[in-house]
Amino acid sequence: MTIEARTAAQALVAQLQANGVRHVFTVPGESFLPVLDALYDADIAVTVCRQEGGAAMMAEAHGKATGRPGICFVTRGPGATNASAGIHIAQQDSSPMILFVGQVERGYRDRDAWQEVDYRAAFGPLAKWAAEIDQGARVPEYVSRAFHAATSGRPGPVVLALPKDMLKEPCPGPLAPAWQPVEAAPGPEEMERLEALLAEAERPLLLLGGSRWTEAACADVRTFAERFRLPVATSYRRLPLFDPLHPSYAGDLGLAANPKLAARVRAADLLIVLGGRLGEVPSQGYALLDIPGPRTRLVHIHPGAEEIGRVYVPHLPVNASANRTAAALARLEPPARLPWAAETEAAHAEYLAWSEVPTPQPGRVNLGAVMVHLRDALPGDAIICNGAGNYAAWIHRFYRFRQPGTHIAPTSGSMGYGLPAAVAMQILHPARTVIAINGDGDVLMSAQEFATAVQYNLPLVCIVADNGSYGTIRMHQERDFPGRVSATDLRNPDFAAYARAFGGFGVTVEATEEFPAALEAARASGQPSIIHLKVAKEAISPGLTLTAIREQALRER
Repeated sequence: MTIEARTAAQALVAQLQANGVRHVFTVPGESFLPVLDALYDADIAVTVCRQEGGAAMMAEAHGKATGRPGICFVTRGPGATNASAGIHIAQQDSSPMILFVGQVERGYRDRDAWQEVDYRAAFGPLAKWAAEIDQGARVPEYVSRAFHAATSGRPGPVVLALPKDMLKEPCPGPLAPAWQPVEAAPGPEEMERLEALLAEAERPLLLLGGSRWTEAACADVRTFAERFRLPVATSYRRLPLFDPLHPSYAGDLGLAANPKLAARVRAADLLIVLGGRLGEVPSQGYALLDIPGPRTRLVHIHPGAEEIGRVYVPHLPVNASANRTAAALARLEPPARLPWAAETEAAHAEYLAWSEVPTPQPGRVNLGAVMVHLRDALPGDAIICNGAGNYAAWIHRFYRFRQPGTHIAPTSGSMGYGLPAAVAMQILHPARTVIAINGDGDVLMSAQEFATAVQYNLPLVCIVADNGSYGTIRMHQERDFPGRVSATDLRNPDFAAYARAFGGFGVTVEATEEFPAALEAARASGQPSIIHLKVAKEAISPGLTLTAIREQALRER
């Protein structure tokens, strides 16, 4: 194919290759058939998914794990609206992602044509940038801008609509140069001010969050913490940013955080937030710091200038990436006096006491004990994926992520995420152990992607904690309307039989002591597997039962 004969669809695929794309996720649609045809000859692997939401979540997970935009193609109308779940996750999680959407022919626009949607209007509030390519000759320009927009500042999703007839137009011009990541570094004067603040502090604390961290940056932060003997906490679902067994680790500020850690944050006289936004969950419902002016000295380091001062006015604002800042932090000189060192040791001891031993639970399956077994039995580079639901509280509290990039989960709290993310991670890392942990209501929002795992022979293990309930909603229901159960009970399938029906491996676990053998059998099968855990409905959280929540709510009335 000569450049002169190249179509817009062929140019689009060539531009993806020029930007290092080697994998895309899709549910095929006739609205972008020319792109599918161009992919036929390209050195790009294509994963065919069963629902656009699953495909978009896979692309988001890929972007989250690699720091490079995950790529997804979906068709117009219902295909695009299905995919919006993945766009929302990418925006809330600051994950680089590009969604390409088929569009009606340009001559049909504004007639409410078949499956027509105005994607600028539909995705404008959800994405960093949403646009439509009106001219085939401008494909390289738009795709290049999409890569830069998805990765610059605070990363996020981009949506590009592709009119069906535009894709057949000629695109004879040259491709755009390959995208290069751009990251801002802190200035020397900012590091000098931070060094001075640390020298004056009595109770400092470092909070890590955000996306696109490298292993080198995690190592630099570890060096910084060791030299300054600082207590370090991680933000919601950013646990792998710091080794939990490091003597500086104080725990994670997620849902149901250790109350002792929350108290330490409130008592801190210097809080350094590196990479994260300090959003609703890590701020514990915006309760840890005063808005807009915190009483504690706040150092907020973030790659997106628009995020600094958005909620909290920092004492020291730093517009820089976590990676560049981590390297600068590792070079800082600690003061001669470290008055907080003993408190750092105490904070780590509190974390160990909080997370070491599983709490007693009603029923025959103790999710805490399951997590402890996973942390002991799985290799250090195993990847855990999960969606949303109360079952995740046991992951956050009892599992220990010892290496960067080993937890892929939505900070947006989106259900149905765990299984699609596990598919993406097993494709990305075929030799590593990948585990999807899900609730029953959670997994059935994307369970059809188990067929994708079977189709591509992906030996992931999907654990389903089945309590016959939308457990998180039931918990809140009992707090607000005790005893009045409405719309939260579920009747579920035999998940082990479900796995076998697709051609995978399935096993049921009805008691904690059965889990180790079930896990070993699932991993040994070499097939996509489902382990069906029968969990008591009463076991609603590591620390409370449904009955206890209901009784407390009734007493407070």
